[in-house]
Amino acid sequence: MALSSPTLIFERPIGLSMIPILKFPIRSRRRVVAWAMLGFATLALLAASKVRAGIFEEGDVLMVQGAPGVIHFNHDPEHADYSWLIGAEWQSPSRWVAGAAYFNNSFDQKCQYLYFGKFWPLEFIDSNLYFKLSGGVLLGYKEPYENKIPFNHNGVAPGAVPALGYRFGDFNVQVNLLGTAAVMFTAGYDLFK
Repeated sequence: MALSSPTLIFERPIGLSMIPILKFPIRSRRRVVAWAMLGFATLALLAASKVRAGIFEEGDVLMVQGAPGVIHFNHDPEHADYSWLIGAEWQSPSRWVAGAAYFNNSFDQKCQYLYFGKFWPLEFIDSNLYFKLSGGVLLGYKEPYENKIPFNHNGVAPGAVPALGYRFGDFNVQVNLLGTAAVMFTAGYDLFK
């Protein structure tokens, strides 16, 4: 079977000028996601190594995180019995973050969230408390659940996640707001500093 190549299509959304959209066949999309995650893992390993080559600064942190499930605001019989998340996040001394997460969504589909963001310490409340806001791209919400997240197009959608976290040593816990659908509690560990 011959693999089809990506196709560049021009669409004219209402009120916007022509925006090129690169559509990949399903097999190619999986490869793009795999290469993107491999690239992120490579960057994370470079950040953790002693050879920084001017890319990463002293004080950068590589944090790994996981979540055992989500709490939905409204019950839906279509929700999966078990949702989970694993991820890695690079944190700079200037409080910028970049990360990747692989998760099982509420409808039992394997998805990814690739993001950038920033966190702000809430020292006026507690020196270990922080607020984090991340934004990026969600990959993997497909039929018949593609309309469960806004602006989804062929399994690709923008995403934003506000979070409130607490650090204690190399560990942290966060409560993440997942739109109007759910909250997710994550636990993280600073793997490399």
